[in-house]
Amino acid sequence: MQVHPNPPLEPGNAPWHAAAIVAAAADISGARLDYSPESIALVQDIVDGFRAEGVTSEDMKESLVAFGCYVGEIVTRNLGGAWRPAPDTHPTSAPLVVELPDARACHPIDWVFSRLRCGADVSIRDLYAAAERR
Repeated sequence: MQVHPNPPLEPGNAPWHAAAIVAAAADISGARLDYSPESIALVQDIVDGFRAEGVTSEDMKESLVAFGCYVGEIVTRNLGGAWRPAPDTHPTSAPLVVELPDARACHPIDWVFSRLRCGADVSIRDLYAAAERR
């Protein structure tokens, strides 16, 4: 996945991308993203709307990355951890992960892209819950 947002997609900029999508979602649809785990349902609804409109990941790449950063910020704020460069980045994987305090890596940007691609077969809420349980 090659994305060239401004600012660059780097660990220190992930919170900026999250804040930008929070503002954009509020402006465009009045969505209130508050960094709570419950707001993941709203992210899923938004991504499902893109899917219903026939949007591809290529069409919405920067927005999907920003929503992934938002989900990652939910992880860091509620479960701990920090943004890190993804190890051995595969060309179709996001270049960032959230490393949890127990050293496990979460892939919130990939979760969002997978939701667009697979629909309800991929639950971002379930992926978050799995990270929370361990």
